[in-house]
Amino acid sequence: MSSAGPRVSHRIIITIDGPAGSGKSTVAHRLAERLGLEFLDTGAMYRAAALLAIERGIDSEDGPNLAEAVRKAGLQFDWTADPPRLLMKGRDVSRRIRDMDVSSIVSIVAALSEVRAVLVGEQRRLADEHPRLVTEGRDQGSVVFPDAPLRFFLDADAAVRAKRRIAQLAELGTHVEEALVINDIKERDRIDSTRADGPLTRPKGAIEIDTSDLSIEQVVGRLESIARQKLASAEFKA
Repeated sequence: MSSAGPRVSHRIIITIDGPAGSGKSTVAHRLAERLGLEFLDTGAMYRAAALLAIERGIDSEDGPNLAEAVRKAGLQFDWTADPPRLLMKGRDVSRRIRDMDVSSIVSIVAALSEVRAVLVGEQRRLADEHPRLVTEGRDQGSVVFPDAPLRFFLDADAAVRAKRRIAQLAELGTHVEEALVINDIKERDRIDSTRADGPLTRPKGAIEIDTSDLSIEQVVGRLESIARQKLASAEFKA
C-alpha cells in the first residue's frame, strides 16, 4: 500500500470502466486502498443476477422476472471484508459468481433494461451510503455517475484479457481452456458494446489507459498519480 500523500476525507466518486478482463476490479480495489476510499464492484452485482437466473431457473433473457428476483435477493456488500464480499440473503457468493457458467450469461443478463434499472438504483443508493468510492463496471462513468469528476476507461487486447481471466480463475481453483475464455470475452465485448441500455463505451472526458503491456502495479500507480493531482485541485473537491 502506498503511503504517498494524505488520505481523502471529502466526498468523492471515481469511476473505472472497461471491457471484461481489462483489470478493472483489481485496479479499483487497490486504488481505493491507496486513496483511503471504499471499493464498489458493480460487475459482481450483475454476476449475482446471472447466478440468480441459473439457480432459480429463470430464462437469462426474461427481464421482468429476473429483475423481480434481484429485488428480492437481498444483495449487499460486507464492507468489513477486504475486498468487500457480496452477499445474497446472507450467503457469500463472491467466489461462485466467478465461475464460467455465470460468465457465459452475465452480458446477456446485463443487457436487460429491467435488471439494469434495479441495479443502477442500488449502485446509486450504495454511493449515497458510502460517498467516498472507487466504483468499477461497464457504465459507471457514462450512466450511473456521469458527473463524477474523475473517470477512467481501461482497455487491453482480447488475448491479454483472456490470459488474465484464466489466471484469476486458476487462483480460485478453476481451470479452463484459453480458447473458451477468448471466445467468451469476445462475445461479451460484442453484447456489452451493442446493447441498447447502458452500452460499454468510453465516457466523454474519461482518461483512457491501455493496460495490455502494463502490470497491475503500473496501472494502479498511474491512476493514483492522476487521482492525487486531481484531488489536490479545488475544482475536484465536493
